[in-house]
Amino acid sequence: MASRQIMALVLIFVFIGGAVAEKREIYLALMEGDPIASSSSSRRHALNSEDLRLRAKSMVDYHDQLLESTLEATSYSKLYSFKHVINGFAVHATQSEAEKLKRAVGVRHLEKDRGVKLMTTYTPEFLGLPPGDRGRILQGGSRDAGRGIVIGFVDTGIDPLHPSFANTYPVATSEDGNSSDSGKFTGDCEMGPLFPAGSCNGKIVSARFFAAGARAAAPLKPYVDFMSPYDAVGHGSHVAAAAAGNVDVPVVVNGFVYGRARGMAPAAKIAVYKAVYPTIGTLTDVIAAIDQAVQDGVDLISLAVGPDDPPEGTITFLSVFDVALLFARRAGVFVAQAAGNKGPAPYTMLSFSPWSVGAASSSTDRTYAGSLLLGNGLRVRGVGLSGPTPGSGMLLHRLISAKDALNANGTYPRTPPYTDECQHPEAFDPATVQGSIVLCAFSAGFLSQTSSLDSIISTARALGFMGFALLANLSYGDFIAEPIPFGIPGILIPKVADVQAILKYYEGEKSGGSAKAAIEEGRVASYNTKAPIVSRFSSRGPDFLNIGKAPVDVLKPDVLAPGHQVWAAWSPISASQPILTGYNFALLSGTSMATAHVIGAAALIKQHNPSWSPAMISSAMSTTAKNYDNHGEIISAEGPAVGSLYPSTPFDVGHGQLNPTAAIDPGLVFESDYDDYLSFLCSTPGIDPAALKAVTGELCTRPFSYQSDLNLPSVTISSLVGSRMISRRVKNVGNWQELYTCTVFPPSGTTVTISPPWFTINPQGMQDLHLQVNATEVRNEFSHGEVILRGRLNHIVRIPLSVRTVSSSPWSP
Repeated sequence: MASRQIMALVLIFVFIGGAVAEKREIYLALMEGDPIASSSSSRRHALNSEDLRLRAKSMVDYHDQLLESTLEATSYSKLYSFKHVINGFAVHATQSEAEKLKRAVGVRHLEKDRGVKLMTTYTPEFLGLPPGDRGRILQGGSRDAGRGIVIGFVDTGIDPLHPSFANTYPVATSEDGNSSDSGKFTGDCEMGPLFPAGSCNGKIVSARFFAAGARAAAPLKPYVDFMSPYDAVGHGSHVAAAAAGNVDVPVVVNGFVYGRARGMAPAAKIAVYKAVYPTIGTLTDVIAAIDQAVQDGVDLISLAVGPDDPPEGTITFLSVFDVALLFARRAGVFVAQAAGNKGPAPYTMLSFSPWSVGAASSSTDRTYAGSLLLGNGLRVRGVGLSGPTPGSGMLLHRLISAKDALNANGTYPRTPPYTDECQHPEAFDPATVQGSIVLCAFSAGFLSQTSSLDSIISTARALGFMGFALLANLSYGDFIAEPIPFGIPGILIPKVADVQAILKYYEGEKSGGSAKAAIEEGRVASYNTKAPIVSRFSSRGPDFLNIGKAPVDVLKPDVLAPGHQVWAAWSPISASQPILTGYNFALLSGTSMATAHVIGAAALIKQHNPSWSPAMISSAMSTTAKNYDNHGEIISAEGPAVGSLYPSTPFDVGHGQLNPTAAIDPGLVFESDYDDYLSFLCSTPGIDPAALKAVTGELCTRPFSYQSDLNLPSVTISSLVGSRMISRRVKNVGNWQELYTCTVFPPSGTTVTISPPWFTINPQGMQDLHLQVNATEVRNEFSHGEVILRGRLNHIVRIPLSVRTVSSSPWSP
């Protein structure tokens, strides 16, 4: 009897266990058939015609019918139909249902949503021992820079009340309702919480939000995850303002005026596509936003958000995300993409494809330095955007270490957040710390990211600190600090050597209570720093093919731009950064900020050259970029060790530092079109033609001999065996005939010759160039050089060379 009862219990357990619902996740499907925006002409001139609307409806109906015939009606949720840049859909389903869909007739490709992140670094907090950043007030274009251009920002939304987005550029409206300086752009203004009617004011010409993926992926918080285009995070507002914010907007934080901000292209119009929320970001919502932006007719797309890891199960170029960018390029839309914030290690790039421009981050010459003045006259430099303690250095105040100011009878845990890091006011004796400058320590809580500056400030305010100093910990070494506006006097001392000097003074004076100090003014900028320097966090090349990091013949990043400590608009809700709550401006760092500068520069180039294709804009940026800093030296890059620098390579800077003025008139450009990108994909080593057809719908009819044959403004050879002939074609976009001479600086381990060594080219004329690259030494690592084309009319065209020689003989095994 007992054994039968046990058996019954086992059977019940097995039955219940088997009945547990299978987890649902988001999947992205690509379908047979072309999307609507299969050419720039259809996008610009006929996209909203009745026949295309009917075609779009037919595609949606087909997606629905396929799902209904393949899956049980109540078991899945279709989130979107994609119709314009890709033909496909997003569905919330189980893995077993996904397997059914993968086998369904008409489904080319199925991929799991891997999520997206904002491409800021550690924002204004610490992220352990490495990285951190600095910034500047934006010095953008002239008042009319960017006029006639619409930039689509796929991001966290926008704060429509911010002065950076006031409509200071009214324009006439044509009979069909389109503003006269935005072509055939047709957007919409979706209203909702904190985004009332009138938010699309002429500067903001359209605003939409995409949340189906976010709602399916996680429970959203209605008090921050607003179902409207409003930006509760601040990131989207920051990027939009850095790229296209108004001219001369006062940057005021805690009552102090830091300067005046302006975007790179302040006359450009802003189209908002909110796709990332404080709680979560999904690739599904981002692709839906890109799809809509292309349909609306934006000129440029800013992607300062994106997947934080390479795709699994497919090569980097053939993920649904990168295919969407390819089709956006085919539709005539320029896309700037954050390179990623996973540096300084190599092979950390997150912008993979040659049809999007990957932006790396650099510093500028603007820095903010505060100081702690000790009672012995020693002045220790540090970081902190705060005003001085009373007396502005003329009056010294009691200095005390957190450990010496503890409440001895308190019941709090004796752990570093309480005893060292000033995170909890109950740990201190109020009488001891009131009116004192308290020395807090960077300790275990900051390493684990459970401690924060925000908590130090809260403790200081609660107990009436005169100020605080956060000191590097001798056990952990230097940390890297970001300047952040403090509402009370504060300073960060990130170098152990400086901390040792402070502690030597303090230990010698504390017994008599005579240790004194003052925090001096830290909000005034200086402009004498070596710049640009590649930011430590900025992702590095070489570009790669898959999660195995096999290198490919594409130079990434594409270009370097300011992304280190950038002032721009912020949302006062600041849902993800409590320390910035209430602020209308923030000083942020990341390749997001570099992306803003690149997309703003693209607007300037497009304004002056409205007929240029995205490839021509990209080429102009690349060939005119600078590879020397303000001291006339090769641009430096931050290395892994705190404070370390090394001479940069193209895998750090791409073509070099963005030079918008020169890019407007580059002399020569390199053009590539959709068919060229297909040939590039077909020539990718190990490519499965069936997989390529699955995601693009195209057959490999004319592959290149090598990937390196794509007509890029750079030459990258990831595996040179013996020798290789490389061809490039340039076009003269100037107004005059020009004579160019060619100079070659070959990478180590190679010889490079170019033919012809000089040429004369007429306006709109073409010229073929042939580079013979020979391996002379096996290095099995990349080395770098360049080709420089110098024109008689002062145009200079730089072509970086990056070569990895694996054999000096074509017959070597």
